[in-house]
Amino acid sequence: MIKNLTHYLIVAIALLFFACDSKDQENGKLSLLIERGDFVIASGMIKDKLEDEFLTETQKREFLHQLDMMRRIEREFSLTEADVIDRLSEYFGDSTTVYMPKWEADKSLEYRLINGQKRYFKNGVSNLFRVSQFAKARKEELKGAYIDPLIAYCLEHTTDLVQHTNGEGELINPVNNFFDYTITVKADAVPAGETIRCWMPYPKENHARQQNVELISINTEHYIIAPDSLQQRSIYTEKVAQAGKETIFNVKFKTTSFAQVFYPEKMNLKAYDKTTKVYKENTKERAPQIVFTDQIKKLADEICGEETDPFKQVDLLYNWIDINIPWASALEYGIMPQIPGYVLDNMHGDCGMQTLLFMSMARYRGIPAKWQSGFMLHPGLVNLHDWCEVYYEGIGWVPLDQSFEMQKSENDYVRHFYKTGIDAHRLIVNDDFSREFYPKKDWPRSEPIDFQRGELEWEGGNLYFSDWSYKMKVSYE
Repeated sequence: MIKNLTHYLIVAIALLFFACDSKDQENGKLSLLIERGDFVIASGMIKDKLEDEFLTETQKREFLHQLDMMRRIEREFSLTEADVIDRLSEYFGDSTTVYMPKWEADKSLEYRLINGQKRYFKNGVSNLFRVSQFAKARKEELKGAYIDPLIAYCLEHTTDLVQHTNGEGELINPVNNFFDYTITVKADAVPAGETIRCWMPYPKENHARQQNVELISINTEHYIIAPDSLQQRSIYTEKVAQAGKETIFNVKFKTTSFAQVFYPEKMNLKAYDKTTKVYKENTKERAPQIVFTDQIKKLADEICGEETDPFKQVDLLYNWIDINIPWASALEYGIMPQIPGYVLDNMHGDCGMQTLLFMSMARYRGIPAKWQSGFMLHPGLVNLHDWCEVYYEGIGWVPLDQSFEMQKSENDYVRHFYKTGIDAHRLIVNDDFSREFYPKKDWPRSEPIDFQRGELEWEGGNLYFSDWSYKMKVSYE
């Protein structure tokens, strides 16, 4: 009897092992299909799996998220080869198809194979003129040089700011900002009668550069403002969807923001106390975004060499990114598994991508750095934006905006302004990335790293950016 029982137990374990191994192989095959862009086959496999009545709720949600991820990728890579040729022919004529293979190879023109066809990044053509010097020169030859209004405004504004600061980190240039933020969910994006859960951005309060935070109004009776202790702050509310009607969420609030400027020669740095929480927390890896890969370590060491002074290392890292990683429109962060690696593979990135690269290298070199983001509020140029802060022993946290670059000025304080300073035109929503919301979100986020536009879901799943739109109105006093 015991012998038979042992035999059955061995057989049961073997069958269980075989089933698990088979499932692992299937999941591996599915991941490979998605990675190489075979979305039709992968979608078919997932839909078959979803019919399995023994699926757990966790497994079901994972399969639904994989379907959603493929839709996200297809949304980002929406241009066909014919679309790209048509848009570039204005500048390169019949030579367009001659140049394209080179641009694809050096990743100036970004594409993915999806279901066996080349599909190009929806902003790939405009990015080409940002990252390819040859393409940029051709466009300027035909259309004239583009003068970026943000660069022009910041140059004039910071030139004025440095005349009104002693450079010791005092708060200057207070601006009273009034915000009117609206999220509009498309009609019938959610079945009528279902509750839509909405998290909208809300200002951080415990920060010297952002004060007098006040809620003015919200267009729902019940809401929850997340504690300021949370590093990604939101105001949460709900509405019931109505058939054939848009669902509108609106919040109004105000803040007072300040500029802050530090002059390097007045920063009397001390050696880091490496036993403190602030040092340990802000020099460690945070996978998957901040990882000290061999690529990161090799590059940071090449840039900094034998330099040990924290500020001089920051200066070297900032300059290298400023010179070598041009700003370019980004893919949605949620479809990039490891952003700093992507930046170095493609040699371009937007503000958050440049910032994560800087933070990765700075932290690896033992320099505390932390994320900060929300909106840039420069008059007429309001937009999503990311930057960071660097901690210097004896000074504290000092703002650094990697993507605002070195300015064209003979005044060194103006030229290097954004390495140790920041203007008042900021809305601070986040003091870190990829942190939990309050209340907790049930479904995977549309943007798992940053939080600026908002997040929405209902019982049946997440509402992606294609299901809703947002609008930020800002007035100043």
